[in-house]
Amino acid sequence: MSAAPATQSASFHLDAPPARVFPLFTAEGERAWAPGWNPQMLSGAVERGSVFRTHAQGRDTVWIVTDFRAAAHRASYARLVDGLSMGLVDVACDADGSGTKVTVRYTLTPLSEEGASAASDFLEPARYAAFIQEWQRAIGALFAAGTPG
Repeated sequence: MSAAPATQSASFHLDAPPARVFPLFTAEGERAWAPGWNPQMLSGAVERGSVFRTHAQGRDTVWIVTDFRAAAHRASYARLVDGLSMGLVDVACDADGSGTKVTVRYTLTPLSEEGASAASDFLEPARYAAFIQEWQRAIGALFAAGTPG
């Protein structure tokens, strides 16, 4: 099966500076706000080349950090979802007035017919927007509760 990659991007605002927001988009940082997120570190931590694995909805996903620039508040990950898709996830945190504009882009290439259907569903604009709005809600609640420092 040969398929072209498909991309979707969305942004949201958080009332905290980029230096406080950005660490929440690492393998370990997501534990604070993403229910069920339980990465198993296989190598490294946050630096380029670090590898970790997650398990959700009955499938393993292997992630590799392809870019990590803490000072620029940028991170990129390549991921392989067993039997479904390969893809990239790019996160950028930019100063936005008194807070941070977070932009998240997913680029997915299906590896099977099932993967093509899953990628199409996930990247459907309204569904993707709702997915990213859930990130905003979860992280916003974390900040409202006074958690991370």
